[in-house]
Amino acid sequence: MTNLMGLSSHTTDALREVGLDSRYVEALIRATVAEDLDGGVDVTSVATVPAEQRSTLDLVSRAHGVVAGIPVAAAVFDVVSEGNVDIELRAADGDRVGPGDVLLSITGSTRDLLLAERTSLNLISHLSGVATSTALWADALEGSRTRVRDTRKTTPGLRVLEKYAVRAGGGVNHRMSLSDAALVKDNHVVAAGGVAQAFDAVRAMWPGLPIEVEVDSMDQLAEVLDAGADLVLLDNFTPDQMTNAVEFTQGRALLEASGGLTLKDAKAVGQTGVDFVAVGALTHSSPVLDIGADLRTI
Repeated sequence: MTNLMGLSSHTTDALREVGLDSRYVEALIRATVAEDLDGGVDVTSVATVPAEQRSTLDLVSRAHGVVAGIPVAAAVFDVVSEGNVDIELRAADGDRVGPGDVLLSITGSTRDLLLAERTSLNLISHLSGVATSTALWADALEGSRTRVRDTRKTTPGLRVLEKYAVRAGGGVNHRMSLSDAALVKDNHVVAAGGVAQAFDAVRAMWPGLPIEVEVDSMDQLAEVLDAGADLVLLDNFTPDQMTNAVEFTQGRALLEASGGLTLKDAKAVGQTGVDFVAVGALTHSSPVLDIGADLRTI
């Protein structure tokens, strides 16, 4: 394996333009490539590919979907080749693509291209799958006020990228971590002795922090509205119950629907007037978008 080095300024700029930290992306790439090599070399490529050979590798969509992670995939080749690579971005994150669409083309050492291939495909295929699933929800909710957003049910180590993919697909993000917003759930309510008590405890300790409170009944909704909640999570409410909650709340707080909702529920949820629908499946269960790599020797 070649010695990994920092990203080129071009790749760093491409990542910054989409709101991604290049240091995080590079560290992730280093870890995944090191995992692939396991302290050795790519034995197949070293045996079959002349060291001096150069090629162009095209990453090509094999299916219809929404692409995300193009700059991330490019960064894999940049790092592995020590910057000795030419990268042409031929699509942008958020684009709707179809079979045969070339997403990016990379020219460099054939061995480096083949070493980087799987890591780049793993990342871009997964992120594009998240973006594609998100876009299906966004399309289904079009015309309503309801926006689809993610949860913290993310792959360990990939949260930043998966939540980025949600944005690329037309969704919005919930909190990124346990510290940037409070979410009072059923177990917090049990521990605190009641939903209003839990809300008051968080507000007292963190007066400027956004607080969302999970409720499972109209009585609890009334309690947290009186307490001053910013956002209320309606847990396992039916569409009719969501509509009642919207009418009862009268804009005093934002409302988010949650609890096993699937794409077939999207239209009904959008018609209720809730502000958000939380879909954990966007990040924990989206199928990958089929993306392949085609090599052209020079």
